[in-house]
Amino acid sequence: LEVEGLVLNEKTQSVTLNGAEEVTLTGTEYRLLRYFMHNPSRVLSKLQLVEHLYDDGAENDSNVIEAYIKMLRKKIGKERIQTKRGQGYVFVANL
Repeated sequence: LEVEGLVLNEKTQSVTLNGAEEVTLTGTEYRLLRYFMHNPSRVLSKLQLVEHLYDDGAENDSNVIEAYIKMLRKKIGKERIQTKRGQGYVFVANL
């Protein structure tokens, strides 16, 4: 899966940015980034992300999503995932 220089390797659950060194993702980071990459430029609410990541929605009231977003931003660049206050998050496909 590739979006604007960001390549997600589904076999190794890792990501490469502009041909640089491959960065390993946790299982949750991988599922979250894959969901973002399949929905570029679309506002995804925290609830949508929780429902995608967790079958039972157990993490619904916690800050787990925010923590994973923060970790992903460190790995792929903070400008790739924007916060839409009161709405959710947007994966920016074209920088």
